[in-house]
Amino acid sequence: MKVNRTIDRRQSKNNKIRTLVEKAQKVSYSFFQNKYKYSTNEAVCELGLDEDLVDQLLEDYVAQIIKAVTQFKEMLYTLQSERDAKQTLSYTELRELAHKNLGVVRNLRIEDAIVLLDDLMKKDDLEHLFICIETLRACAIILKPAYAYNTIKLIEVKSTF
Repeated sequence: MKVNRTIDRRQSKNNKIRTLVEKAQKVSYSFFQNKYKYSTNEAVCELGLDEDLVDQLLEDYVAQIIKAVTQFKEMLYTLQSERDAKQTLSYTELRELAHKNLGVVRNLRIEDAIVLLDDLMKKDDLEHLFICIETLRACAIILKPAYAYNTIKLIEVKSTF
């Protein structure tokens, strides 16, 4: 009985991860119009790190981006409110967070994230920036699906307390 429940939970989790990845792939494809596939080879060769360390750095990046997406959204909603109130918009805080994450993705050679974070650093169109952060989240999910799922669930649990 206990083994069956464990198997059922594992299958349920795998199905949820599969669904999460499928949605993420649609978001990513609609932005990039191609199926970008990250490879650790370039980061391993250029940084002189072993693949396990790069893999750990990728997991850290995925958690960092998934957490940062919430911050990006809050900043964009604030900017949207300021725009609606005809106030002067300051993108400084948003761009600082994008810049912080841009260094990591450049080191790890994650090309899709570089494009998205560059847009967050340089563009002022709020609708486009909302699309960028959703696509950034999607790209992180595609990069490490199980780790992204666990991070999302952990954030959900923490937010209920």
